[in-house]
Amino acid sequence: MKNNNQKGNTTIITIVSIVSIIVLIVLSMWLLPKYRIYRQDLAGQANLRQQEWEKKILIEGAKAKRDSAVLEAEAEVERAKGVSEANRIIAGSLQGNESYLRYLWIDKIADNPNVIYVPTEASLPILEARNKEIK
Repeated sequence: MKNNNQKGNTTIITIVSIVSIIVLIVLSMWLLPKYRIYRQDLAGQANLRQQEWEKKILIEGAKAKRDSAVLEAEAEVERAKGVSEANRIIAGSLQGNESYLRYLWIDKIADNPNVIYVPTEASLPILEARNKEIK
Protein backbone atom coordinates (compact mmCIF):
# COMPACT_ATOMS: atom_id res chain seq x y z
CA MET A 1 0.00 0.00 0.00
CA LYS A 2 2.84 2.28 0.74
CA ASN A 3 4.13 1.77 -2.75
CA ASN A 4 0.78 2.66 -4.20
CA ASN A 5 0.52 5.64 -1.88
CA GLN A 6 3.98 6.83 -2.87
CA LYS A 7 3.09 6.55 -6.55
CA GLY A 8 -0.07 8.61 -5.89
CA ASN A 9 1.90 11.26 -4.05
CA THR A 10 4.48 11.38 -6.82
CA THR A 11 1.74 11.67 -9.41
CA ILE A 12 0.04 14.47 -7.49
CA ILE A 13 3.34 16.30 -7.08
CA THR A 14 4.04 15.91 -10.80
CA ILE A 15 0.58 17.18 -11.76
CA VAL A 16 0.84 20.10 -9.35
CA SER A 17 4.28 20.92 -10.71
CA ILE A 18 3.08 20.80 -14.33
CA VAL A 19 0.02 22.93 -13.51
CA SER A 20 2.25 25.40 -11.63
CA ILE A 21 4.62 25.65 -14.59
CA ILE A 22 1.70 26.18 -16.98
CA VAL A 23 0.24 28.85 -14.68
CA LEU A 24 3.64 30.59 -14.47
CA ILE A 25 4.01 30.51 -18.26
CA VAL A 26 0.50 31.91 -18.79
CA LEU A 27 1.02 34.50 -16.08
CA SER A 28 4.35 35.59 -17.52
CA MET A 29 2.86 35.78 -21.03
CA TRP A 30 0.18 38.07 -19.63
CA LEU A 31 2.48 40.18 -17.42
CA LEU A 32 5.51 40.73 -19.69
CA PRO A 33 3.69 42.87 -22.30
CA LYS A 34 2.11 44.93 -19.54
CA TYR A 35 5.50 45.38 -17.88
CA ARG A 36 7.06 46.50 -21.17
CA ILE A 37 4.29 49.08 -21.63
CA TYR A 38 4.75 50.25 -18.03
CA ARG A 39 8.53 50.55 -18.52
CA GLN A 40 8.08 52.49 -21.78
CA ASP A 41 5.57 54.77 -20.07
CA LEU A 42 8.05 55.52 -17.29
CA ALA A 43 10.82 56.13 -19.83
CA GLY A 44 8.52 58.52 -21.74
CA GLN A 45 7.65 60.42 -18.57
CA ALA A 46 11.32 60.71 -17.65
CA ASN A 47 12.13 61.98 -21.16
CA LEU A 48 9.30 64.51 -20.98
CA ARG A 49 10.49 65.83 -17.63
CA GLN A 50 14.06 66.08 -18.96
CA GLN A 51 12.86 68.11 -21.94
CA GLU A 52 10.78 70.35 -19.68
CA TRP A 53 13.86 71.06 -17.55
CA GLU A 54 15.96 71.79 -20.64
CA LYS A 55 13.23 74.16 -21.86
CA LYS A 56 13.17 75.95 -18.49
CA ILE A 57 16.96 76.25 -18.56
CA LEU A 58 16.85 77.79 -22.06
CA ILE A 59 14.09 80.19 -20.99
CA GLU A 60 16.02 81.29 -17.90
CA GLY A 61 19.15 81.76 -20.00
CA ALA A 62 17.23 83.92 -22.49
CA LYS A 63 15.74 85.98 -19.64
CA ALA A 64 19.20 86.53 -18.20
CA LYS A 65 20.49 87.69 -21.62
CA ARG A 66 17.51 90.04 -21.98
CA ASP A 67 18.02 91.50 -18.52
CA SER A 68 21.72 91.92 -19.23
CA ALA A 69 21.00 93.68 -22.53
CA VAL A 70 18.51 96.02 -20.85
CA LEU A 71 20.99 96.92 -18.12
CA GLU A 72 23.81 97.43 -20.64
CA ALA A 73 21.54 99.70 -22.69
CA GLU A 74 20.67 101.73 -19.60
CA ALA A 75 24.37 102.02 -18.75
CA GLU A 76 25.11 103.18 -22.31
CA VAL A 77 22.36 105.81 -22.07
CA GLU A 78 23.80 107.08 -18.78
CA ARG A 79 27.30 107.18 -20.30
CA ALA A 80 25.97 109.13 -23.28
CA LYS A 81 24.26 111.59 -20.93
CA GLY A 82 27.57 112.09 -19.14
CA VAL A 83 29.44 112.65 -22.42
CA SER A 84 26.73 115.05 -23.58
CA GLU A 85 26.96 117.03 -20.33
CA ALA A 86 30.76 117.10 -20.54
CA ASN A 87 30.59 118.35 -24.16
CA ARG A 88 28.08 121.01 -23.17
CA ILE A 89 30.38 122.21 -20.37
CA ILE A 90 33.43 122.23 -22.64
CA ALA A 91 31.55 124.03 -25.43
CA GLY A 92 30.29 126.61 -22.95
CA SER A 93 33.75 127.23 -21.56
CA LEU A 94 35.28 127.62 -25.03
CA GLN A 95 32.79 130.18 -26.30
CA GLY A 96 34.40 133.55 -26.53
CA ASN A 97 37.90 132.10 -26.01
CA GLU A 98 39.08 132.38 -29.60
CA SER A 99 42.66 133.19 -28.58
CA TYR A 100 42.88 130.07 -26.37
CA LEU A 101 41.58 127.87 -29.17
CA ARG A 102 44.12 129.42 -31.59
CA TYR A 103 46.88 128.71 -29.03
CA LEU A 104 45.81 125.04 -28.79
CA TRP A 105 45.76 124.77 -32.57
CA ILE A 106 49.24 126.28 -32.94
CA ASP A 107 50.56 124.06 -30.15
CA LYS A 108 49.20 120.97 -31.90
CA ILE A 109 50.72 122.01 -35.20
CA ALA A 110 54.10 122.53 -33.51
CA ASP A 111 54.16 118.84 -32.61
CA ASN A 112 54.21 117.92 -36.31
CA PRO A 113 57.77 118.02 -37.72
CA ASN A 114 56.48 118.47 -41.29
CA VAL A 115 54.73 121.74 -40.53
CA ILE A 116 56.32 125.12 -39.96
CA TYR A 117 53.98 127.68 -38.55
CA VAL A 118 54.36 131.12 -39.98
CA PRO A 119 51.79 133.60 -38.72
CA THR A 120 49.80 134.92 -41.65
CA GLU A 121 46.62 136.86 -42.01
CA ALA A 122 44.56 133.71 -42.60
CA SER A 123 46.43 131.77 -39.86
CA LEU A 124 47.12 128.94 -42.27
CA PRO A 125 50.17 126.71 -41.74
CA ILE A 126 52.82 126.52 -44.41
CA LEU A 127 54.06 123.01 -45.03
CA GLU A 128 57.80 122.61 -45.06
CA ALA A 129 59.08 122.47 -48.60
CA ARG A 130 62.11 120.28 -49.04
CA ASN A 131 64.31 120.26 -52.06
CA LYS A 132 64.99 116.82 -53.33
CA GLU A 133 68.24 116.33 -55.11
CA ILE A 134 67.70 114.92 -58.54
CA LYS A 135 70.34 112.44 -59.59
